[in-house]
Amino acid sequence: QLQLVESGGGLVQPGGSLRLSCAVSGVSFQNLAIGWFHQAPGKEREGVSCISRSDGSTYYADSVKGRFTISRDINKNTIKLQMDSLKPEDTGVYYCAADYAPVQTMCGTTNPARLRYWGQGTQVTVSS
Repeated sequence: QLQLVESGGGLVQPGGSLRLSCAVSGVSFQNLAIGWFHQAPGKEREGVSCISRSDGSTYYADSVKGRFTISRDINKNTIKLQMDSLKPEDTGVYYCAADYAPVQTMCGTTNPARLRYWGQGTQVTVSS
């Protein structure tokens, strides 16, 4: 059973930065796509950025392009999301998710609940 554990959330001022980490453990995940989903208060969960564990291909939502960077550390089985130039609308819970799907399919899904694996989430608050 695959397990995902997020860390790195917190409170930051607008324009600030945070780095989230997702530790992946369990069965082999060679062909997995792993990504981050954002759930703002009162809204549906949406894909932010995803990365292929095998070839490193990435996907970014338009709202975070140029501000967020996703990366993988294969040896440490960790996926990181560097979030810069944070905005108040970035506030919410960030979930790490994984599934056997292309990164664009996974991050662009309109039904995230169907994704196979989820972490418990980490809170990010952007406020002055």
